[in-house]
Amino acid sequence: MSTALELHLDALRACRQCPEMQPPSVAGRAVSSKVMLIGQAPGVKEPIMQKPFAWTAGKTLFKWFQDACGIDEETFRSRVYMAAVCRCFPGKKLAGKGGDRVPNATEIEMCSRWLQAEFDLLKPALVIPVGKLAIAQFIAYRSMEAHIGQQFHGTYSGHGCDVIPLPHPSGASPWPRVEPGKTLLHNALNLIAEHAVMQAILRD
Repeated sequence: MSTALELHLDALRACRQCPEMQPPSVAGRAVSSKVMLIGQAPGVKEPIMQKPFAWTAGKTLFKWFQDACGIDEETFRSRVYMAAVCRCFPGKKLAGKGGDRVPNATEIEMCSRWLQAEFDLLKPALVIPVGKLAIAQFIAYRSMEAHIGQQFHGTYSGHGCDVIPLPHPSGASPWPRVEPGKTLLHNALNLIAEHAVMQAILRD
């Protein structure tokens, strides 16, 4: 399994198929895990650091898991497979608008082959999509209030899995820090901590 996953990641890192994306692509470790965390797309720092959630949003994300699950960043990265909807930095929005560009539908479709291959290889039992774009790959997205703090059953690439969404930990969004987001985030993290597959990972 690890060899197949390593070959997959080598091919992913070499991908240059989307002209508006800014390579190199970013990939997590070759972890044969039944838990998969799926982000939206790398920020400007992740290609330099060559790992997902490598900067400010990552610090917040890993603090969430430390507080809820008692798992530190290094242990999380070594036991949870980390993926994303799109694997290259999309670039900044047009001048004056601020923030990162949201990948377009074509880029999402082009990059989906990597996520499909990872589902085929790993067959995750628990998926944690982080942010609206990631959540929308598994659930007909309505609002954060409609999805955060609940567990769903999803299907991706023909594989069924439990889905527990999280809001994006970006400091640009106050949603996780004010009500009802604060309580819903707490509920979601508790669901993740109590899930049987996460419990198995924490015991390893």
